[in-house]
Amino acid sequence: MPRRRLLQAALAAGAAPALLLRHADASPDALFTLGVASGSPLPESLVLWTRLMGPALPDAVTVHWEMAEDEQFQRVVARGSEIARASEAHSVHAEPAGLKPGRWYWYRFMALGQHSPTGRTRTAPTASAGAERLRFAIASCQRWDHGEYAAWREIASQELDLLLFLGDYIYEYATPASSKARRRHTGGLCRTLDDYRQRYAQYKQDPHLQAAHASAPWILTWDDHEVDNDWAGTQSQSLDPEAEFLRRRAAAAQAYWEHQPFPKAARPRGPDMRIHASYDWGGLARIITLDNRQWRAPQACPKPGRGGSNTVDLQDCPALLDPRRSLLGGAQEQWLRRAWDRERPWNLLAQQTLMARMNWQDPAEGPGRHWTDGWDGYPLARERLLRDMQAAGARNPVVLGGDVHAHYVAELKADYGDPKAPVLASEFCGTSISSHGMAQERLDQVLPWNPHIKLGRSDRRGYMRFELSAQRLEAELRAVDEPWADSSPLSSMARFVVQAGRPGAQPV
Repeated sequence: MPRRRLLQAALAAGAAPALLLRHADASPDALFTLGVASGSPLPESLVLWTRLMGPALPDAVTVHWEMAEDEQFQRVVARGSEIARASEAHSVHAEPAGLKPGRWYWYRFMALGQHSPTGRTRTAPTASAGAERLRFAIASCQRWDHGEYAAWREIASQELDLLLFLGDYIYEYATPASSKARRRHTGGLCRTLDDYRQRYAQYKQDPHLQAAHASAPWILTWDDHEVDNDWAGTQSQSLDPEAEFLRRRAAAAQAYWEHQPFPKAARPRGPDMRIHASYDWGGLARIITLDNRQWRAPQACPKPGRGGSNTVDLQDCPALLDPRRSLLGGAQEQWLRRAWDRERPWNLLAQQTLMARMNWQDPAEGPGRHWTDGWDGYPLARERLLRDMQAAGARNPVVLGGDVHAHYVAELKADYGDPKAPVLASEFCGTSISSHGMAQERLDQVLPWNPHIKLGRSDRRGYMRFELSAQRLEAELRAVDEPWADSSPLSSMARFVVQAGRPGAQPV
């Protein structure tokens, strides 16, 4: 049986991915204990990642890498070397070029006499290649001390072309002293570069997460917990002095880049890191990633003495309707206007949170109550985005999100106050890998006040997987049965389809 099929069968049976992806040297001082990853797939290039670990590493270590068309590395097509430096946490960001479009490769690293696990990745197809389908998943919010990573175990067993991670890869909090969780964060609240590096290293030691990284290329964006809960531009949740918070942002951005398969060109400059980007999957789809943190206006009407989110009545917070407020910032809004694609059948907008309006108040009691950290806190910016999307002629737009620890399927409209307003796009917002969600009873109470939301489930952890063709997008909402069992089975909560030319998801 080919190794890929063997891996799938073993993972389906609950075997630990670490046993299947283990490198030759499993000693305590092994260098590659954080695994390997790939990302940013283009037709002729991508990024390969690893980070060396171990005691007393030299300041600079030469790391060799190679890519092959077969898992046995009999047909090596590219090889090279990188210098892993202590100043960058001995991370490696190799960028092989001249690859063949739309095909699978295997890759590995070598350093100081040791070999890494083998990863599997693929390049994007070209427009002329006529890509017929794209199989992908979306995931977000994997708080370590809230549950095991059974969802990653299943994701690693799928034949996915791509994985989109939509934010909250780590959580910056300390685990509360009162917590009885079986997994706890190492260290306290993350503030320094060493703090963030330690937190990423802890998360990346999980074998199921490693297996998911090694199974397919990733495209990532961040949300708040990679830095600080509910941060907005230069403002922290606790309203720290701006210079102090920018130092913390710089540390968090550096650690984020060091631990993900981003290209060297994405290396942060102080607190700033270019996250938003667009990728084309042949002639089938444009994938656009957004950054809703670095340039947003601070949240409107926060609680006294705090920055960040609040839930407010629309009539008590007129700042919500200030047209100057933006979630993306003016420059990114302008970039997005140009990024929409009118040629390919699909536009997939990968961003952090629920875009559809969510009213938390009975309409009989007032004009609406909204959560200010998400798109509801920037309603005119949301309307601008949807109007710009229309004006650009974007075909079959689908918005993908995370953040809110619930599965949502929704219709997007420019004017939610008009029941007859046309549906402009479909939305799929995925639940968390492990982070806790709100009580389902509360969500059930408010869903009737939001008829454009076709499904809302906050009681389960998991992810969403998709299959895209020129004619339709099929979506399956997956859910973990036992959140504290890493061998837990997953089940299907619902299936939806979006037909090309007909915005709005329909249940299957």
